[in-house]
Amino acid sequence: MLGLSEAFRAALWQIATLDPQLIEIIGLSLKVTLIAVAIATLIGFALGGVLAVYRFPGRSAVAALLNALMGLPPVVAGLIVYLLLSNAGPLGVLKLLYTPEAMIIAQVILVTPIVAALTRQTCEDLLEEYRDQLRSLGASSAEVVTTLLWDGRYRLITAVLAGFGRAIAEVGAVMIVGGNIDHVTRTMTTAIALETSKGNIALALALGMILLAIALVVNVALMGIRRLASQFAYA
Repeated sequence: MLGLSEAFRAALWQIATLDPQLIEIIGLSLKVTLIAVAIATLIGFALGGVLAVYRFPGRSAVAALLNALMGLPPVVAGLIVYLLLSNAGPLGVLKLLYTPEAMIIAQVILVTPIVAALTRQTCEDLLEEYRDQLRSLGASSAEVVTTLLWDGRYRLITAVLAGFGRAIAEVGAVMIVGGNIDHVTRTMTTAIALETSKGNIALALALGMILLAIALVVNVALMGIRRLASQFAYA
């Protein structure tokens, strides 16, 4: 096993030389996460907007469930998807278990409640502000939802970035449904866990540095968008 200083130097060298194994793992992680976040965003925006504007029996229960699911343990989401996609499950015929598609499904389950709950809160806040104006214009409920989503777009980007941060750092669910198969379903988080257990500290450190850099970029983006949103609010 390399010493700590040697491992750091080896990790930096892998990053600087764009090590093919490193790039492959990062590419798969970003592909799975971006697709999952895109799907979760479409579902979350629609669901959050509907919960904010429409009134129907059980609405409060659905909103409470969404808030609760924001803290859904990743291993539970992974277990649910595993049971659905296993050979004995209802969707086993699709043969999706231990594929990137299964990982995307698991991440969608994790991210959708976050985006939906934050979208609902944003739309409800805006509805309180614009309710009388929208009512005077005779806007339908669907038009109100569309208007609120557009007006709150800067705040909603923070919800999307929050979902991205949750997905990119997730390990439990993707390990269960993806299997951490080399060249097929190995992501940054699962690779870090595996390589650390194998004693390959250099690759684990390289991946950890990339993951920290991504987290930093996401947080900087969140701060910038919040500042931009506040400027537009007071413009």
